[in-house]
Amino acid sequence: MFPEPRFVATNDLQMAVYEQGQGPAVIFLHGFPELAYSWRHQLPALAEAGFRAIAPDLRGYGRTGGPDEVEAYAVGHLIADVEGLMDALDIETATIVGHDWGALLMWHFAMRLPHRVDRLVGLNIPHTPRPPIDPVAMFRQRFGADFYIVNFQDSDEADRAFAANPRKFFTNLVRKNQLPRAMYDQLPDEMKVLSLLNVMEREDPGGELILNEEELDYFVNAFARSGFTKPINWYRNWSRNWAAFEGIDQSIAVPTLFIAAADELVVGPEQVEGMRALVPNLTVHTLKPCGHWSQQERPDDVNRLVVEWLVERG
Repeated sequence: MFPEPRFVATNDLQMAVYEQGQGPAVIFLHGFPELAYSWRHQLPALAEAGFRAIAPDLRGYGRTGGPDEVEAYAVGHLIADVEGLMDALDIETATIVGHDWGALLMWHFAMRLPHRVDRLVGLNIPHTPRPPIDPVAMFRQRFGADFYIVNFQDSDEADRAFAANPRKFFTNLVRKNQLPRAMYDQLPDEMKVLSLLNVMEREDPGGELILNEEELDYFVNAFARSGFTKPINWYRNWSRNWAAFEGIDQSIAVPTLFIAAADELVVGPEQVEGMRALVPNLTVHTLKPCGHWSQQERPDDVNRLVVEWLVERG
């Protein structure tokens, strides 16, 4: 059973924190549109292996909530939230695990506060070089206005559509065996534009739903209460985050495990391999077959890889 949260004061938030086990701290950072509950398979496995497994609902999500202002979701605030959580729990250093946006936050945290990090475990979204131009402008030029990150900048259309039917949104989105990477690579460029609005509108999304009814209800009920605007505000700071990290050393020295997914469509294998220049102490494993929702689609494999790697490094 997933634990009940305790509420921890950090950076002007009362952060909902879910915890299991005793031992070296491992902090799990979820992505969009997820929750600490996305790590429900990992917390007991890490606790059983002798670790203190900690998963917060991050700023704007679930029972943590957050302010309304868009700029309150810039990466500097997100980093301060995690640092404050560690301080409140008397954790000097920790292993940080991140998936999707949680992985992006993890990489940024390690660049800003390397002295607070023992090891890193990234899922799906690799550490990539800072682009030479504003990434939103780059996305707009390459993918157009329908691309989900661009659409999030331009209107609140997605906020309203997702909130109007969160059950359909999660039912259509959190799936496996939809489109193998090899088939995706053969598509014309105009068909590779990821639009979450289009995903939601599909009557036949294909593949298989990863969530059982209880799990689906958990996500649907949480987002029905909190809405989607605050989580989407993370994306609305993409340009601001890019500007804030100008001149910051992008290299990451701590031991890092990256668990890639063969059928991840947001990034490609070339970006995973490109990490090696920035993260020299890197171990990569690729799950095949596996899509975007790795820790929920392949929980046993993710647990095994994470525990074995952490135990090997003492």
